[in-house]
Amino acid sequence: MEKVIIDTDPGVDDAMAVLYACLSPEIELMGLTTIFGNVTTDIATRNALALLEIAGVDVSVARGADKPLVQEQREPAWEVHGREGFGDVPAMSPALSAIDETAAEFICRIVNENPGEITLCPVGPLTNIALALRLDPTIASKVKGVTIMGGSIDEGGNVTPHAEANIWQDPHAADEVFAANWPMTLVGLDVTHQVICTPEDFAALVPDAPKLGGFLNDAAQFYFQFHRKVDGIYGCHMHDPTAVISIAHSSLFGVDHKPLEVIVDGEEVGRTKISEKSDRNAVAILREVDVAGVQEEFLSMIKSGF
Repeated sequence: MEKVIIDTDPGVDDAMAVLYACLSPEIELMGLTTIFGNVTTDIATRNALALLEIAGVDVSVARGADKPLVQEQREPAWEVHGREGFGDVPAMSPALSAIDETAAEFICRIVNENPGEITLCPVGPLTNIALALRLDPTIASKVKGVTIMGGSIDEGGNVTPHAEANIWQDPHAADEVFAANWPMTLVGLDVTHQVICTPEDFAALVPDAPKLGGFLNDAAQFYFQFHRKVDGIYGCHMHDPTAVISIAHSSLFGVDHKPLEVIVDGEEVGRTKISEKSDRNAVAILREVDVAGVQEEFLSMIKSGF
């Protein structure tokens, strides 16, 4: 079983990823840390707590950073995920509360308590991960791995021609994370743009899992409308769940190994590119994907819920 901390800015596809992790018998969810991006950090924290409450899972939520390391904060992705993060689903009021530790403190503590066992899975901007490294650089030698949903090599960007949203929101943090000496996997747009689920796929979740599947189906309607208008696709890209699935099902992906860096200013700010810096370790870059396998894994796991 993979012990995973998901760093998240829920977000419709974040909800898919978190609920998948809650249900998967191959993942032990060790906690959620929250970050700005799709929504503000306040809303992300509330939504993370709500997801755990919906799933009936009792793990810690640690509130993360409110703003990027260096650059000015960008507007949240309201047009993609809605003002409250879950499309047109009204804001929820979870009974659960976040713990007193910051996201960086929580990450460092859990990694130190479980050396060699924790996979960090950031599916939002990488600010919390960079702050955890700054707080305790030794975690780089203690994690099992870091699986990042973000960036792209060949696919270009989804917020600018060059930049993917998570990297663009805090490019300085992303570059610090890519410079660290720890085992990293990049699950970028090169694979997540290939994995698309349709409105029919989500509607089919409801009979088997009326609570969890019903919630995701309701939340995804806004997401479908965005993708139809902006990308011209009938469905939605499965960005964040694909990253979580890759942790326990690496056989579904083809991988390339290259060092990476991020452009932190100028016209191409937020671009992830192959690095020629001699001090950077190779990152496992997912470039190929068994689309049907990932779709089936996600849909069947949610259908196994309630």
